[in-house]
Amino acid sequence: MRQGKRYQRPSWEEYFLQLADLVATRSTCLRRQVGAVLVRDERIIATGYNGAARGLSHCLDIGCLRDEMDIPSGHRYELCRGVHAEQNAIINAAYYGTSTRGAVLYCTDQPCFICARMIINAGIVRVVHRGDFEDQLALNFMREAGITVEEFKVTAVPEGER
Repeated sequence: MRQGKRYQRPSWEEYFLQLADLVATRSTCLRRQVGAVLVRDERIIATGYNGAARGLSHCLDIGCLRDEMDIPSGHRYELCRGVHAEQNAIINAAYYGTSTRGAVLYCTDQPCFICARMIINAGIVRVVHRGDFEDQLALNFMREAGITVEEFKVTAVPEGER
């Protein structure tokens, strides 16, 4: 316990989003580092970061296919070596035999429409993200499917209170 000041525990949202930030540090994408944490009953069931599929060379090592093809961010998602963080979290849960039904997904960015469809079919009931990427179609899909989508803004802690 810190002396002199009362320690402020992070909320569950802050805690899992901080973990998503840490997971994102494993990303092998040259454009955007994204992390995702799947949680059920306040327990982590899987994590994922964006990067090349198993067995493929990482963009960090060979360069970005999307840059080579001059594809702008937010377009032609399918033309990429990488698997999105949200997708990898869902895949990792399946790979290890863990159900995602009823889970909450915490991610550093708002999911895209491809991830939204996977989130819907995975039975995820809530998505908490920080924004920094906007895909209105994804939001429409998730809301239509009854998924709660929340943008969570982290408030900065003044330097003297850390």
